[in-house]
Amino acid sequence: MKPRLFATAIVASLLPGALMSQDASAPEAGGAPVDLAAFSGDAAAGEQQFARQCVSCHVVQNEAGEVLAGRNARTGPNLWQAVGNRPAHVEGFAYSPAMKAYGESGVLWAEDNLVHYLLDPTTHLREALGDSSARSKMAYKVRDEGQARDIAAYLATFGLPAGEQPGTGG
Repeated sequence: MKPRLFATAIVASLLPGALMSQDASAPEAGGAPVDLAAFSGDAAAGEQQFARQCVSCHVVQNEAGEVLAGRNARTGPNLWQAVGNRPAHVEGFAYSPAMKAYGESGVLWAEDNLVHYLLDPTTHLREALGDSSARSKMAYKVRDEGQARDIAAYLATFGLPAGEQPGTGG
């Protein structure tokens, strides 16, 4: 097993139940715990899809500054601890007003709402907020739902640890 895939497997085994879930259609905070093993995607395949589809805009960089995925891109926000956290939680990032409103609604990123967002960011925000004028700054769309689920499973390996409070946004 490759060292990176081995590390992903270890993280996934240590964090089951550590994340908070939230459905895109129900933006109330405080969903049920998410079992990472229950993510329907394949984290190893998601790592490959992240490298193909996400790295030109996103990075996964921990608090120590170590880049765990990506190439230190800064067009999009750092995706470290995105899963289980509120949208628009990265301090200082210039999110769209709609994404800020979505984060302020109390929703937390989980598999279903993240996959829906990856497939069509603007449509997801419009439906979640009930606002036909809402727009996402993310123009890229993952075209295959299976690949979006794989990316979500991969990002879950870097998710918010148990006991940590979701960020309030930036």
